[in-house]
Amino acid sequence: MQASPILESALTCPHCGCVTVVTMPTDACVYFYECPRCKALLSPKSGDCCVFCSYGLVKCPSVQEAGACCAKSVTRAGP
Repeated sequence: MQASPILESALTCPHCGCVTVVTMPTDACVYFYECPRCKALLSPKSGDCCVFCSYGLVKCPSVQEAGACCAKSVTRAGP
């Protein structure tokens, strides 16, 4: 039996160090995230599917479940 994915991750802005707990969608990759403090627009590092895989404490649900991103759709998150 596979455990349910963790749906919250703490994103850390690489520009200002702001840490924000964000609920991850289960049906889309979050490709852009605007930092609520410095307003920097984060996008995934090369080789990552989403901002959670690059800047989060917890990888996105797709990677948690399948070990790879499904990239069904892309969305933008922010404050």
